[in-house]
Amino acid sequence: MSISISDLVKVRTQHPEAVAEAAARRARRPLIGPSGRLMIVAADHPARGALAVGDQRLAMANRADLLERLCVALSRPGVDGVLATADILDDLLLLGALENKVVLGSLNRGGLAGASFELDDRFTGHRPQDLARLNFDAGKLLLRIDYDDPGSVTTMLSAARAVDEMAERRLPLFVEPFISRRVDGKVVNDLSAEVVTRSIAIASGLGGTSAYTWLKVPVTDDPDDMAAVMETSTLPSVLLGGEVNGDQEGAYEKWRKALRLPTVQGMMVGRSLLYPADGSVENAVDTAVGLL
Repeated sequence: MSISISDLVKVRTQHPEAVAEAAARRARRPLIGPSGRLMIVAADHPARGALAVGDQRLAMANRADLLERLCVALSRPGVDGVLATADILDDLLLLGALENKVVLGSLNRGGLAGASFELDDRFTGHRPQDLARLNFDAGKLLLRIDYDDPGSVTTMLSAARAVDEMAERRLPLFVEPFISRRVDGKVVNDLSAEVVTRSIAIASGLGGTSAYTWLKVPVTDDPDDMAAVMETSTLPSVLLGGEVNGDQEGAYEKWRKALRLPTVQGMMVGRSLLYPADGSVENAVDTAVGLL
């Protein structure tokens, strides 16, 4: 579909209440549909200043192009919903693209990519009360822990309180945990089996209840380790897609193996589906859905 930025701006300028009205009348559906699996397209990267895809540093900066890609992805059979920040979800609401879809709001985007405070990932996005007010279906938070950074405990505390506040509203919350470190000033997530196991154990214990907590987990460096890694928790999980660095087929094979594990209920994938190497969002999404 073709996105008219001028039409969106006109509505935002003259009828800002249209966002809330669209949210109130949006047709909703259960988190888990008839397939028993979950395929979510992720697009919360821009609010953290993470606009690059491969060697294109500003690939996600063109909002009309991003919205078109999202609308194509959401129209494909088997795609259950989308994860994004308020600005993108507001646009999708106005475009009518969220009918009968699972909508997840992104809670913390304060850890700007490349910033000295990147690991101080403040909760600058949706609040639990916003998700409830807008009739959205779930939330997601990023939890990166650096054992050498005392500030990580503040992020953990904020994440734990978000778990509590979401549970009070009976809203699922997807927690995306990493144990990270700085290498030459850049934050690097450790994807070794032992460290991913530890991150899952930490994330699973956040808050006063885990009843509404899901995990969003990466595939480890060696995908053969995933079976043991995923034995760490009984919480339902989705796989983090992440960038595929040009090896789309290799990524699909890693996802296929991990999707066989009992706690893995689906996938939450962003740039690798919205900006695939061959340029076809339809083919990338359909292939990923086929893995489920």
